[in-house]
Formats: sequence, structure tokens, C-alpha cells
Amino acid sequence: MRLLLVEDDNMLGESLKKALEQHAYGVDWVQDGESAIDMLKDSPFVAVVLDVNLPKYSGIEVLKHMRARKNMTPVLLLTARDLQQQKVEGLDAGADDYLIKPFDLDELLARLRALIRRSAGRAETLLHCGNVELEPAASVVRKDGAPITLTAKEFRTLKLLMERAGKFVTKADIEYVLYSAEDAAESNTVEVTIYNLRKKLGTQFIQTVRGVGYRVNAS
Repeated sequence: MRLLLVEDDNMLGESLKKALEQHAYGVDWVQDGESAIDMLKDSPFVAVVLDVNLPKYSGIEVLKHMRARKNMTPVLLLTARDLQQQKVEGLDAGADDYLIKPFDLDELLARLRALIRRSAGRAETLLHCGNVELEPAASVVRKDGAPITLTAKEFRTLKLLMERAGKFVTKADIEYVLYSAEDAAESNTVEVTIYNLRKKLGTQFIQTVRGVGYRVNAS
């Protein structure tokens, strides 16, 4: 799953990007409102983490632009402490939730998970395919009830496949969740990741159709 992070503070932006990636999100990070608007034109995201105080266009202006274009991607707004007006303006402009700086990372992650679940129209927190269970909130995968250790790339890939269980997922779709916009995809990363997942979950768990993509069965 790809997130758009819009934060102009270098230290906070870097730490948030790293933390989100460690929790199996793909993250595109920009530092001003103009860049955020450009990213939102062409790239689909499951959620946006949006600071209010930004150069060029404020977070409120970015949010208004999104909603005017019928872009209903969930937005978690980051507001300054004790500025009630920012929270009111943000919610009125279409924000789905907000956090006041400084905030706890675990709370940010929990709020993001809730926004994404609501946006997808589902309340469940577990994904099941055959004897494999994936728990997004805890970044845990189990096979026959026993925990399986996965790398971040393996987890992201498996999560995408299980979210689309029964449907084929293309190599380009997988590369999209593995790499940010500024990173060049390595030619064999997807194949190696699928190979490693099969070693850990069973050779028949992930199906391949050449020229089409990869699929896991829905049941």
C-alpha cells in the first residue's frame, strides 16, 4: 500500500517515512503543497498524511483541491498544538482525521489503519487465504497458526496479493508498493520476492501466469 506523506520538516519527514516503511507501507514523501498536488494528479494512494503548515500551498489548500477534484483518498491531517482553528478548517475542508503535533507514532499508525479500513469498506483486521493469516496492524503472518518471519518487501507483496485474493496482480502493481516514486525498481526484485515467499509459505501458495501476473486463492 502506498501513502503520500506531505511534511516540510526534514527531520520529522525522514523519521516518519522510515517508520512507515518499517510497517510495510510504501511512502512517497514531498515537502510542499505544490508537489503534493502534482503527485495526487496521477498516483493512487491509500491515504495521505498531510501537514497543515506547508510552503507554496497550505495543507488546507491541498485538501480543498483534492476534494474539488472528487479525490476522496483518506487524509490524516497534522496540526499544530492548540490551534483549534486549524482542526476546524481541516475537518470542514474534508479531512478524515487529525493529529496534534507532537504525536505518538503508534497512534498515527492506528489512525491510518482505521482510515484505510473504512475507506476500503471493511472492518476486519485479518486477512485469510488457505492456511495463511496476515495481521496488518501487527505486521504478523502465520502459517497453520505459527508465525512466519518476512522481510518488509515480502510482507508488502503478500499483503497486496491477499487483499486481491482470487485476482491476478501484475509485476508493475507489486513494484508500485515496493518502491517510492524516486526509486528505480530493480529488474528481478519481484521474482526474488515471490520465490522467497513460496519457500516460506509453500510452492503452490502463489500462482504465476506468464504475461499476466501472480495470484493467491481466495480460500
